[in-house]
Amino acid sequence: MFKILLNKPLLPLALAGALSFSPAHAADGPIKIGAIYIMSGSAASYGKFAQQGIQLAMDEINASGGVLGRKLAVQLEDGQGKAAVAIQAARKLVYQDKADVLMGLDSSGVAQGLAPVLPELGKPFIITHAATPDVTGKLCNSFTYRVSVNVHQNMQGAASVAAKTGAKKWTTIGPDYAFGHQSWEFFSKYLKEKSPDAVLMTETAFPRFGAEDFTPFINGVMESKPDGVLISLWGGDLVNFVRQANNRGFFKQGFEVLLTVGAATEVLAALGDQMPEGVWLGTRYWYGDHDNDLNKKFVSSYQKSYGTPPSYNAEGAYVAVYAFKAAIEKAGSVDGKAVAKALSGLSIETPTGTLAFRKGDNQALIGPTWGKTAAMNTQDKIRSLTDTQFFDGEKITPPVDPACKL
Repeated sequence: MFKILLNKPLLPLALAGALSFSPAHAADGPIKIGAIYIMSGSAASYGKFAQQGIQLAMDEINASGGVLGRKLAVQLEDGQGKAAVAIQAARKLVYQDKADVLMGLDSSGVAQGLAPVLPELGKPFIITHAATPDVTGKLCNSFTYRVSVNVHQNMQGAASVAAKTGAKKWTTIGPDYAFGHQSWEFFSKYLKEKSPDAVLMTETAFPRFGAEDFTPFINGVMESKPDGVLISLWGGDLVNFVRQANNRGFFKQGFEVLLTVGAATEVLAALGDQMPEGVWLGTRYWYGDHDNDLNKKFVSSYQKSYGTPPSYNAEGAYVAVYAFKAAIEKAGSVDGKAVAKALSGLSIETPTGTLAFRKGDNQALIGPTWGKTAAMNTQDKIRSLTDTQFFDGEKITPPVDPACKL
């Protein structure tokens, strides 16, 4: 948080109290961003990268004069990947810390729990990571926005990649909550549309999120002898899975493997050359795949500040701060309803290109990137990607869910 210290004569207590709550005084302070990410446990690196993306955006904006002449400040809370904790954190940020806007969320289950509470809080919330379609679908509301790829968008890309591999018989390993089950559901739907003769196996595996031993699930998939495997594990779970799968010879079985968010740089950095070559990885953003000045500036500034290439969670958080800047300036105030309204249909330039929030459901029209692992990038110390494919969000995003009534 930013603190402003003023050397002024002491005022009578009553007068000082009155001035401290005056609108003029409030307008002199920072515009407060409340952020909720996983900052502890096996997925804590995602929260760390998001925090860095927020800080980089704030540093740039504050150095250029801030927003409406005011600096930006952030208050970060650990959502712990639990809906109840995140709801409590959001209420604290609004009612106690006086946050003007909100952002964050790494878990689809948490997003499903928090989204219905946001109209009560009256502050716009930009989701930068959690991918469940529900929050811009049947649970949509005028205060919930998403700047990142959702499961529909990512699985459209995954199905396109899978259809071209020639693999026919597919199964999955995914976390036993919304993200894992919805990834398989929508992958199955889109793969059948692209390859009607594809076989979707009933032998699937959904270990609990945070499981430590994936060996039984690895063995079960290998014994079922699929042609292809969709894996939606993420964070520390994915790191542990890949290490254990290597020990079991999982990646030498000859089947196609698609890791839905495997190109998260948090995961790639943790695994190094333990991430095998020839595996398809998906990501919401790939730092080396967008040839424009803004992306070059973002990647260069991020690497200079933090010594590592930015992850998709860092980029999503960075973009959300700039989206709030544009919306606040459009609204001419930090009033929650006014800023939320200004976000509707808003279009901004981002490292991936022009990004727009769709008016019908507040989902950003953005597509995923998919690529195949290749040799180690010795400079960045992670696997490089070849055959990268960036899917156009305008083309890959399905129509507004009829259940979404804004």
